[in-house]
Amino acid sequence: MLIDSHCHLDRLKAAPDLASLQTIMDNAKAQGVDYLLCVNVRQQGFEAMRDKVASFENVFLSSGVHPLDVQEGLNIDDIKRFASDPRVVAIGETGLDYFYSNDTKALQQSCFEQQIALAVDVNKPLIVHTRDAREDTINMLKSGHADKVGGVLHCFTENWEMAKAAIDLGFYISVSGIVTFKNAGELRSVIRKVPKDRLLVETDSPYLAPVPHRGQENQPAYVRDVAQFVAELRGETFDDLAQYTTDNFFNLFKDAAKLIAR
Repeated sequence: MLIDSHCHLDRLKAAPDLASLQTIMDNAKAQGVDYLLCVNVRQQGFEAMRDKVASFENVFLSSGVHPLDVQEGLNIDDIKRFASDPRVVAIGETGLDYFYSNDTKALQQSCFEQQIALAVDVNKPLIVHTRDAREDTINMLKSGHADKVGGVLHCFTENWEMAKAAIDLGFYISVSGIVTFKNAGELRSVIRKVPKDRLLVETDSPYLAPVPHRGQENQPAYVRDVAQFVAELRGETFDDLAQYTTDNFFNLFKDAAKLIAR
């Protein structure tokens, strides 16, 4: 079994309707992907995202506002209301991105702070996007007591020092198809060091398709390519990596574990 721990099914151009989304889901199932976490980035898009995947019981959800979408606004009461949906297992995707949007730094920090506080309030882990904001990300997670709920630094591309700081806070590190890119030498060295009990795999589809699918729209089925590459990188068997990343997912997203136990 594999789990795509981070994807955006509502943004797939290849799945504009239910029939085409069913094909995407069938493709994933054929590659051993049994569960998926569909991640919210805009509060204005949550309900449409939820409704689009409503018929798929193996899809979990999150509720949050991405740091590159904060200019559209954040109403923390709406995010909290969405988080009451039983399929919502996390708060996010939230965080800081100074690479693409340094001019909204103060607004990003405010929105991140509010969503950390919400995660602690509703006792759900955080899904964190971070780029070129290593010190501020870790410091805000610490000051917001995010260690109480944990979370994941998704699509990780930073250095080992940041990964270690996050792990020490009880966070997980999620690796995407970026690790298969030719210029990902530093990232590969980081992923080799991440403890087994702190690693997740993801696609971040429809973005960042892994080798050998570069240039295509990414989809959840391709998490198998990520997992196979990472297993070889770490000197592990595919079956072992698939098992422990699945266990890690349900250890982190405890509400997801409760849903499948019903």
